[in-house]
Amino acid sequence: MVSSMKSNLFIVAAGLLLALTVQPILSGQDSKLPAVRVESTLFAPGTVTIIPPQPTAEETFTGPIALRDFIDAHPEIAWKAPEFKDGRPYSDPRTRTLPEMARQVILRREVYSLEFAFKPLRQIYADVPQPDGRMKRKLIWYMVFRVRYLGGDLRAAEDSSSNTPYGRIEAVSYKSRRFLPLIVLSNHVTGKEYLDRILPAVKDVIATREKITAPLYNTVEISSQPIKLATDPSSPGVWGLATWEDVDPEIDFFSVYVSGLTNAFKREESKDNKVTLLKKTLQLNFYRPGDTMRQTDDEIRFGIPAFSNAKEQKEILDEYGLTKRLDYQWVYR
Repeated sequence: MVSSMKSNLFIVAAGLLLALTVQPILSGQDSKLPAVRVESTLFAPGTVTIIPPQPTAEETFTGPIALRDFIDAHPEIAWKAPEFKDGRPYSDPRTRTLPEMARQVILRREVYSLEFAFKPLRQIYADVPQPDGRMKRKLIWYMVFRVRYLGGDLRAAEDSSSNTPYGRIEAVSYKSRRFLPLIVLSNHVTGKEYLDRILPAVKDVIATREKITAPLYNTVEISSQPIKLATDPSSPGVWGLATWEDVDPEIDFFSVYVSGLTNAFKREESKDNKVTLLKKTLQLNFYRPGDTMRQTDDEIRFGIPAFSNAKEQKEILDEYGLTKRLDYQWVYR
């Protein structure tokens, strides 16, 4: 009798606990509004590596630069100051003339930056459709990632009174931003690069394996999703997937380059006046201690391996183009 009562009490308590757990997920069930299932994906600490956004004031301007095309196309703006003006010696500085100002132009812009988080880079065998319509079993490399917009965009204030080239900087935030990714896996030994491939057939398989309960977007789909302003540390963000196929099975030292997290760029001008714009890109460094056999058993590790021998360590760092061990860095490319 006592055992039966305890069993019944346990069932009632479990039912109440389940009701309390489900209630916030199935909100609107008892109202006129349709039930809405709020999906989020949470993992244990350390499972997801988070790279914080790193905008800088220097990224809000370019210059001073010379508008060479403008100057060459309008020779009529060339002007020589007169010796006298209104009967008095002309004293206005030459820097106030239009040609001189066109040679000292500062271009200003607003800079945003997104937070990037990712799960360990892994491999999986999957059936991939081929151009002839057949399916082929292939080894797929993939990275599941999350992006969030934390606000804090930087721009030059209109009432700037600072003596620095970029003036006084202010932070602003918007309701959302967009993420237009370009994700490349680069083999540092051979120099070969692999552009992320869109493989719809493997997305659901990977989402199940990685326990992603929120919507998972490939790198094309995610560009149409607004990355809403995250107002607290538990904001879910938007989850994405990058996949690569036909990766060299002997690859050991490589990096994943993620562009689109920020609109910051660097302008470079060569001696022959050729201008190149380089986008600010996140470089994630990895290494794979393994071989071509049973590749899915090889653990891909984040960071750069450490060697006690200084010569060996330098050789590895040279492969990544670094002078010291870094898990990640922001580069322009």
